[in-house]
Amino acid sequence: MAITRFAEATWNGDLMSGNGSIDYVSSGAFARMPVTWASRTEEHNGRTSPEELVASAHAACFSMAFSGQLARNSTPATKLAVKCAITFDKTDAGWRITKSDLTVVGTVPGIDQAKFAELANNAKEGCPISSALKGNVALSVDAKLA
Repeated sequence: MAITRFAEATWNGDLMSGNGSIDYVSSGAFARMPVTWASRTEEHNGRTSPEELVASAHAACFSMAFSGQLARNSTPATKLAVKCAITFDKTDAGWRITKSDLTVVGTVPGIDQAKFAELANNAKEGCPISSALKGNVALSVDAKLA
């Protein structure tokens, strides 16, 4: 069965001096998150950006996909600490997300570093957010055992 999620946002004014907010998400987990152009291209100053939200989505999605890979390998994780760094850069085609770099440090009994890295790469390739980005954004994963 397909699941649909949504978010609502508002923007006021022009791009450079205007401001907006992510007003609501369907889960109700967060609301009223301020955004500006400057929070995308300069210092965030306590405001979020679409790229930060993509990074959080990719980190969460990858952590679930990797957890599944490890469980299917009969080496379930005790803990996976995942960071996703999204690069937003001005290219010849305009501003674009150019890279999504995942870093994971895992506590996983009964696995060696080579298998851990292999399964991390499989999770990077199979995670639905990776699939949405693939072909448009360079994807990488750096996986280390704790």
